[in-house]
Amino acid sequence: MEDLKIEELDLYELLEIDITSTVADIKKAYRKKALQCHPDKNPDDPNASKKFHELSKVLEVLTDEAARAAYDKVLKGKKEAALRHKELDSKRRKLKEDLESRERGITSKKSADQLLREEIDRLRKEGSKQVEEEVEYVTRKLREERTLNTEYFDGSVHRIKIKWAANKNDPTNGGYSQEMLHRFLSKYGDIQALVMSPKKTGSALVEFKDKKAAEMAVDFETGLSINPLKLDWVDGPPKGNKPTSNLIKESDFESVTLTKLRQAEERKRLIAQMMAEDDET
Repeated sequence: MEDLKIEELDLYELLEIDITSTVADIKKAYRKKALQCHPDKNPDDPNASKKFHELSKVLEVLTDEAARAAYDKVLKGKKEAALRHKELDSKRRKLKEDLESRERGITSKKSADQLLREEIDRLRKEGSKQVEEEVEYVTRKLREERTLNTEYFDGSVHRIKIKWAANKNDPTNGGYSQEMLHRFLSKYGDIQALVMSPKKTGSALVEFKDKKAAEMAVDFETGLSINPLKLDWVDGPPKGNKPTSNLIKESDFESVTLTKLRQAEERKRLIAQMMAEDDET
């Protein structure tokens, strides 16, 4: 709170609510603002983290009964003073300012600003459970949004066939090994499965974890200049986006589309499919 001068701000105006708003109204307004200014949604704003942190401090004051009462007293006093100040002519205003200055110098009673500062210091030491809950809520909502907007891609459905020139009896398989293919392809993203044809030279299948990696590999990878690779979709490129549902856990997708692909039985199935395709050709 040291950097945020609460007493100089209109917290209600900042949250776009009235001074008579309930705690529920305050929390609702905070959530709306917090989701807008969260650092995850503003990666290009170097001050996004600071703004989000300051917003939580505003919530902290307005959801604490004592701190809010002290703040409201300061806010009302400033507004009343500003109104009176506006009504005075320049001469009377000068006299008033001089009088107030002398009064501040001799009074021993705590001012409204001092009381507010004490409440803010208390909150800094004690913390606020309500603020913690609201920050957690905003974080959870952002995580749900990311889950809903994440494009679902099943590499086992969108396999890529790799071809290159290689003689049938060439022990080097045209200069390519599984390790070399993995090195070429893994720079685009995680590979779920990569199988060299056990029956036909110059042939392999690969499955990527995500769509972007698969598309980049097909579009850009050429392999060795002396023996280029040709990558193509087995059943055509993926079409459109299929967003995941927030009703399904990420672990469910992993168990269905990722974990099984890493098991020995899955590798055998891929090899069997490749052998069948080789027989057809």
